Amino acid sequence: MSIDEDERSFFAEKPMPLPGKTRPMTKAGLLDEKPHYLGHRDRLRERFAAAGPNALPDYELLELLLFRLIPRADTKPVAKALLARFGTLAEVLGAPVGLLQEVKGIGPAVALDLKIVAATAQRMAHGEVYGREVLSSWTQLLAYCRSAMAFEQREQFRILFLDKRNALIADEVQQTGTVDHTPVYPREVVKRALELSATAIILVHNHPSGDPTPSRADIEMTKEIIEAAKRLGISVHDHIIIGRKGYASMKGLLLI
Repeated sequence: MSIDEDERSFFAEKPMPLPGKTRPMTKAGLLDEKPHYLGHRDRLRERFAAAGPNALPDYELLELLLFRLIPRADTKPVAKALLARFGTLAEVLGAPVGLLQEVKGIGPAVALDLKIVAATAQRMAHGEVYGREVLSSWTQLLAYCRSAMAFEQREQFRILFLDKRNALIADEVQQTGTVDHTPVYPREVVKRALELSATAIILVHNHPSGDPTPSRADIEMTKEIIEAAKRLGISVHDHIIIGRKGYASMKGLLLI
């Protein structure tokens, strides 16, 4: 299937008549009209331009996005089907390509386009925290971690490396595991911090189950890293666990 034949042209508009040609008639003997969704698209764009994104619910923002990805179809049913399947706009963008394609009207091309949008949003969130003093930009840091990890299907163990001003100098996924376990080696964590001349780190990992509650294994592993890092003058500011239902800070929970 070529790019011109994919789902972006699904339910294609009928071609406009050439000059001097008679427009096709319906069974009722009336002239064919333009697809009903064209006026809806114009009205939705006007609302966005006049009132801004906060005036639109998730499904209408998703519609606006799908206008560009599927230019020749009524995208409202597709937007509502995506939200019914995944829950929120963030979860739609975080969903794997394979699951996106299970929604009627979403094929490989549009699924990939949605992931490109998600990657762009994640890059923007990263730009909000990179090089900045992260302890005073905690909200932006959490937003970045959530966009990067909340909807991953496997556990990831990420390390944020900070300089002596607590500015972010590197952000790396050190390990990727299974749906409920990621092997983490304190020696490797400390070794990488020394290589980057980091004086502090923040540990981050996700729970694909959606529940960010720390497990006993999470707590014990964190304490081992804190002890190994302390010997070499490296501080562990926090261990954040990200889930679709929110986040948990081990420091905030007084677990470390």
